[in-house]
Amino acid sequence: MQRLTNKIAIVTGASRGIGKAIALAFGREGAKVVVTARTTRALEALADQLSQTGVEALAVTADLGVETDLQRIVEETLGRFGRVDILVNNAAIIHPSRDLVDFDTQLWRQVIEVNLTAAALLTKAVLPHLMAQRSGKIINLSSRGGRKGGKGRSAYRVTKAGLISLTESVAAEVKPYGIEVNCICPGGVDTEGYREVFGRREGIGNRRLMQPEEIAEVAVFLASEASSAISGAVIDAFGGTEPAV
Repeated sequence: MQRLTNKIAIVTGASRGIGKAIALAFGREGAKVVVTARTTRALEALADQLSQTGVEALAVTADLGVETDLQRIVEETLGRFGRVDILVNNAAIIHPSRDLVDFDTQLWRQVIEVNLTAAALLTKAVLPHLMAQRSGKIINLSSRGGRKGGKGRSAYRVTKAGLISLTESVAAEVKPYGIEVNCICPGGVDTEGYREVFGRREGIGNRRLMQPEEIAEVAVFLASEASSAISGAVIDAFGGTEPAV
């Protein structure tokens, strides 16, 4: 039996990696999926892939650093499907290793804006609809980097730590409305973004890295009714990677 039948899900950063795997997994479980990212061609290809398997999908090209784009994602979702049930805040910028003393100020602001502020503002835009229907699931994608700082990783890990706190705070605010808010902290996952930053040597062929589909399974559980007793939780999914790194 499909676990997300007729649920309406928004997945950010869905053009590749973990976001794409989550969108496909949600579709297999019966959800209608709104996929969003900055890359129109990749999004439309994903929407076509979903449609070919009988999944109703909507591609919304958006820049999460632009607040009006965040509101438009919600508006287009409601215009097409009439409601929203699940939000997955997955989109993120992974910056190259760089000590704070050498960190470009504009890049710092961009990482904070996309990785943390956009998640908060998109959640804010969705919440009135979830509160009115007194149900909903919000899933934030943090990282093992949100658990511990690391050399050269300051901006990224600050945002991922912030997502953990955002999860716990919003979960406490909306629990009376029947809304569950949870967070996943993946370890190393073999994605295009990971390989672009850390190189092919640490990507393909590294047996410690997880596949995006492994994280997608955790997201499916959190989006389903099976997780109704869980809210404000931060789930570590480190796979073969070392939690303390």
